[in-house]
Amino acid sequence: QVQLVESGGGLVQTGGSLRLSCAASGRTFTTYGMAWFRQAPGKEREFVAHINRNSGNTYYADSVKDRFTISRDNAKNTVYLQMNSLKPEDTAVYYCAATVKRYYTYGQKGSYDYWGQGTQVTVSS
Repeated sequence: QVQLVESGGGLVQTGGSLRLSCAASGRTFTTYGMAWFRQAPGKEREFVAHINRNSGNTYYADSVKDRFTISRDNAKNTVYLQMNSLKPEDTAVYYCAATVKRYYTYGQKGSYDYWGQGTQVTVSS
């Protein structure tokens, strides 16, 4: 069983920055593909960013490209989401997710086996 614990959410003004962290349990973190999703009130949970298990490739939703950066520190079993130039439409609960599947589609919720409890990000206008 893998446990994921997010932190770093909060309230920020438009144009500000936040860094989310997700700490994973287990001794095989390097075998997990990791992602961030978000869910705004009344909306479906949507893909934000993914980093593969070897940290060689990253993928982003068009809405966050060039503003958000996903990274991972395998020594700390942690994945990060650096969020810059935040907009009110970025307001959501942000979830960390992990997949142990060998083959998966990074943008699909069903690809992920484990989820964190979420952290609230609120961007004020």
